[in-house]
Amino acid sequence: MNYIHKFENYLIEDLDLSKPELKETRRGFGDALVDLGKSNPDVVVLGGDVSGSVRTDMFRDAYPERFFSVGIAEQDMMGTAAGLALAGKIPFASTYGEFATGRPFDQIRQSIAYSVMNVKICASHCGFTVGPDGATHQSLEDVGIMRILPHMNVITPVDYNQTYRAIIECTKVNEPFYIRFYRDNSPNYTNPDAPFKFGKADTLYEGSDCTIIASGLMVWESMMALELLAKEKISVRLINMHTIKPIDRDAIVKAAKDTGCIVTCEDHQKIGGLGGAVAEVLAQEYPAPVEFIGASDTFGESGKAAELYEKYGISSRHIAEAVKRAVKRKK
Repeated sequence: MNYIHKFENYLIEDLDLSKPELKETRRGFGDALVDLGKSNPDVVVLGGDVSGSVRTDMFRDAYPERFFSVGIAEQDMMGTAAGLALAGKIPFASTYGEFATGRPFDQIRQSIAYSVMNVKICASHCGFTVGPDGATHQSLEDVGIMRILPHMNVITPVDYNQTYRAIIECTKVNEPFYIRFYRDNSPNYTNPDAPFKFGKADTLYEGSDCTIIASGLMVWESMMALELLAKEKISVRLINMHTIKPIDRDAIVKAAKDTGCIVTCEDHQKIGGLGGAVAEVLAQEYPAPVEFIGASDTFGESGKAAELYEKYGISSRHIAEAVKRAVKRKK
């Protein structure tokens, strides 16, 4: 790819962008839980009525004595998880993103965040890619809801490999975590042995004209946008901001100084999520033009993921156009 300098250590060797391996991020969650169960007897899992969908059934089948089903009672799930953490366990509470954040917000705020309980809230089926499940299940507000809570770490891994790593690593930090992932098969392209640290962004591609800061599945869409932009000789840095909170302020400021403009990309509302977090840093430290890719103050609808990405303006084509707008603004 012309005008693109790739950081090899972060990506799978010999990655073919036209034929990537496809794996579920939620499977990365399930596999990590099973492996944690082998090595750490304090790990316990709480499931709602969707254990098969979020892959907590894998842990349930392997360690039934450490799995607790609370049914369709997300508020109870979070309160119970806080109690288990108080007793010295490392509880993973998992359901769909919309139900993991909206319904039990009071319990998360009071019993987990305020009390700084070591609870890992792991949400599947986030963003538009829930597709046919429709607007009620498309969690486009969850990052904003969790980001405003003191003491809450907010993580959005990009693929199976990084989801697995995030789940393993979060047990080493005695704090609350919200980790967001997805339903569908998606490209699995990060090196499983690549450096990974919460609060430190990954630079996947280097560039000089603009920086794309993306999270979750939008990192892959941004990689596709880089190919489109390279044809027009536009050089773009691509940053995977897997940690939304605490955000990597140094990476954001350096990108703004080096490239002069930013485009943020997220499968989430523009308001309150990654874009807002990036804009806050720039406003405080180094103002620069910013374009936002995300849901524009709207709910979604039923449809295939690719169709929804196109309709709601977050596909690779829209990202490329946003980069060109940002570049014009800095001039």
